[in-house]
Amino acid sequence: MDSRNGGGNDPVLPEEYDEGDEVLEVIDLDDQDDQDPNDDNVANEIGDMDLENYEEYDESEGGEMEGAESDIPDDAEAWFTEHTGSVFCCDVDQTGSGLVVTGGEDDKGYIWNIADGTKVSECTGHKDSVTCVSFSHDGTMVATGDMSGIIKVWKLDKMEEAWSFEGSDLEWLMWHHSAPVLLGGTADGDLWMWKIPSGDCKTMQGHGCQTTCGKMFPDGKRCCVGYEDGVIKVWDLKQTAATHSFKDNSGHSGGITSIDCHEDNILALSGSVDGTAKLLNTNSGKVLATFSAGPVNSDIGDTNSVEAVALCNSHPFAAVGSLNGALGIWDVPTQTLRHTCQHEVGIVRVKWDPAGSSNVFTAGLDGCVRLWDARSGQMVSSWGGHRGEILDMSVTSDGSTIVTASGDTTARVYTIQKPDR
Repeated sequence: MDSRNGGGNDPVLPEEYDEGDEVLEVIDLDDQDDQDPNDDNVANEIGDMDLENYEEYDESEGGEMEGAESDIPDDAEAWFTEHTGSVFCCDVDQTGSGLVVTGGEDDKGYIWNIADGTKVSECTGHKDSVTCVSFSHDGTMVATGDMSGIIKVWKLDKMEEAWSFEGSDLEWLMWHHSAPVLLGGTADGDLWMWKIPSGDCKTMQGHGCQTTCGKMFPDGKRCCVGYEDGVIKVWDLKQTAATHSFKDNSGHSGGITSIDCHEDNILALSGSVDGTAKLLNTNSGKVLATFSAGPVNSDIGDTNSVEAVALCNSHPFAAVGSLNGALGIWDVPTQTLRHTCQHEVGIVRVKWDPAGSSNVFTAGLDGCVRLWDARSGQMVSSWGGHRGEILDMSVTSDGSTIVTASGDTTARVYTIQKPDR
């Protein structure tokens, strides 16, 4: 039976809604407070500051897999095989350059062509596994970060290093949406913000607990940051101050694994190892609803940790993916569960179709990508080929191509045919 969580004051609910569940608030996504998109660019507010500081297999490019697993169907259009260890992260340049960046267990990052998987450049100088990679908003730079805290920025026109920094252990890294500004969260709980390539820096000090993930709002003014103790903080990037902190009863009881922010610049969705996702109003500091991932599925594993969450910008839906194999599709205005799309393996990534459809992509520990219709709850298509678990997934801005990073030491490219969508 579908599980539902929420709360409210006499909302209009769908007929199948169970009156035993509470609705906190009915949300009108078309009636949120306006945000001024023309405020000063964050980059201009940063002053000058001194910084103190599975088995392996052989695969030839464009060829077939060798060994006993060669009969596994491979739907990939291209693949990248330069990494010699697990590929932990990937990102696609959204400006249409056709470039991909990946980082791996071999302490290396690579920039390569999405069309045929050929290497363009190697990002060297890292001392530990490269776990963070990201293209800048304009596609002129790419950032790579490793677990030891070394961050490097590379200029793509000359394929050369433009800036580097060495700090405490790095947990996540992301670019500002419209400025040459880089944000990173560290194991000691601090949030760093650098202007690139000058290196001008501001630091937002945490509460002594490791940051685990971060997500910037589309307007670029604020950032939601998750922590290992279940706390979520909303940081004002211009004032470098926390405006809201969701903790104790309003926070999670376990570490935060994922955060997404809606394009209305108000709603945020958090996922946690405690098996729940929380819908947050970051203007008022209120928790609007708590979505359960359901119980542990003993056939799959021993946890129901929510590993991936995503808010749809074209439909009033929220997607919650768990290691218990359940993809929950929730209706945001009424906070009710529409569908549970069950997988036979844990889910590690969830992304809505950026082209604006009601379709949602999932990446699983079985090495497969699946596409689901959120309106019907039915699977539309799937793509396989990896011999290990998928660890990261990126989708092009038009929704036509998926790139996946895997524990099998490869990254793969899948083309989404429009008739299948």
